[in-house]
Amino acid sequence: MGQVISLPFKLASTTLTFYRGFFHYLLGQGRNSPYLPPSHPDSTVPAYLRPPATANTAAEKAAGVGDSCISSSSWTVPSFTKTPLFYQHTRLHLYSLASAFYLYHKPHYRKGSYKEDIVDNFANVAIPGTGLPLSLFVWNRPLAFGLVCTASPIVSAVAALHLWIKTRGKSSISEEYAIRLLAPDDWFSYWRLNCRIAGMHALLNDIPKGYDMENKWTFLEEGNKIGVPVSPYLNTPAIVVKHRNEEGGLGIYFYKNATDGGDWIIQERILNGDWVNKHLPSNAPLSTFRVITQSRGAIDVTKECKVEDVTALSCVFRAGRRNAPTDHDSILFDVDVKTGEVLGGTTNAHWYRLGLHECLPGRCPWRSSDHDVTHHPDGDIPVSGSVVPDIREMLHLVETSHQKLCPDVPLVGWDVVLSADEKLPVCLLEVNLSCNFFRGSFDRKVYLDFLEDMAVKMQGMRLVADKEGKKFK
Repeated sequence: MGQVISLPFKLASTTLTFYRGFFHYLLGQGRNSPYLPPSHPDSTVPAYLRPPATANTAAEKAAGVGDSCISSSSWTVPSFTKTPLFYQHTRLHLYSLASAFYLYHKPHYRKGSYKEDIVDNFANVAIPGTGLPLSLFVWNRPLAFGLVCTASPIVSAVAALHLWIKTRGKSSISEEYAIRLLAPDDWFSYWRLNCRIAGMHALLNDIPKGYDMENKWTFLEEGNKIGVPVSPYLNTPAIVVKHRNEEGGLGIYFYKNATDGGDWIIQERILNGDWVNKHLPSNAPLSTFRVITQSRGAIDVTKECKVEDVTALSCVFRAGRRNAPTDHDSILFDVDVKTGEVLGGTTNAHWYRLGLHECLPGRCPWRSSDHDVTHHPDGDIPVSGSVVPDIREMLHLVETSHQKLCPDVPLVGWDVVLSADEKLPVCLLEVNLSCNFFRGSFDRKVYLDFLEDMAVKMQGMRLVADKEGKKFK
């Protein structure tokens, strides 16, 4: 009974922390002072964003601090919301969320503005069960501000209640609400955190050269020049594609190759290698591995970046579905980066279901499974438990490629192919610089420590830009 009575007060306290922390970084002292961790003597972090002096060391140990830290399913860790890791994540989440409004009308490395980038990227994403593309709510600052201030607590409350029902009371509503609202560990929140860090970093550093790799043709061209094994492309100036039965000038298409100044990258189709094929159904698409790397060389782009400054954080095997054109429709199997063992699988497809009919009861799941898929559903093919061949070589390839191609970019998502081509058994398809983990696991402490160091540097640069009245172009 005591827990029921105290629940509204706990939820209200968490909600107040969210608003206070958000406005601290949006308009308050956090906006106009250096970003410094609580351990720094000059830190201005308010008490409600600091871990308690008597931090729960048992919870900290359970959370894996100093060992292999969790990156998702935080609710399974007892008293996680009392750990320093939780508070560190909270500060970074709120700081970057507030920073999105600073970035809103400023130039973006791949669009005219940050606003244009989020409108485009949110066009096919919806909060599960709503069917409404999030792009509808970010067309201007007031709308986006309203989304943050209203949807965040509402969605967090629904998520906490949903988990409590799903686990039959095993989860804590107040704990899950705090995690969802203050230190969210779902794929969407990590994706947006990475995007905001990338947008801020590129802006304040006058868009370093490494961001050019977002252009697929520049990536292939530069990779070829320096010996990075990128996916092969044809050097012919153009191709003509004809339908075999059309006539009268119909059914004929001309494509000018990027090698000759055109907009199209013309390649032969790449086929899955034997190891990949044995885990897929018939007529599955090219199925890649998404590997995320971070570069400490991006913290200070004026310094030389060494290979050891780059770390592979996570790896996910995207096992494509039968008859799907690409592996964007896939089962996401987590891969242990230390051993190469394929772990459980899941999806994030419920975030891409649009249309008001998705609001109907039972139509769209609120959340997907928590990595409990062991077999590919199209054919009941066993996947979990297999070992990715030469995982260390794959990770070393992306780490060295990050250092060679874009050491001045903080986080990079690599699409790695294990192909059937004996001459090029492993190649890099493309890179994503505003990347998401596709629900892969990673050492959260390593990741958050890196982002904290990035925030310290970027906030210092932002304060200098404010003082100088810098105009970004």
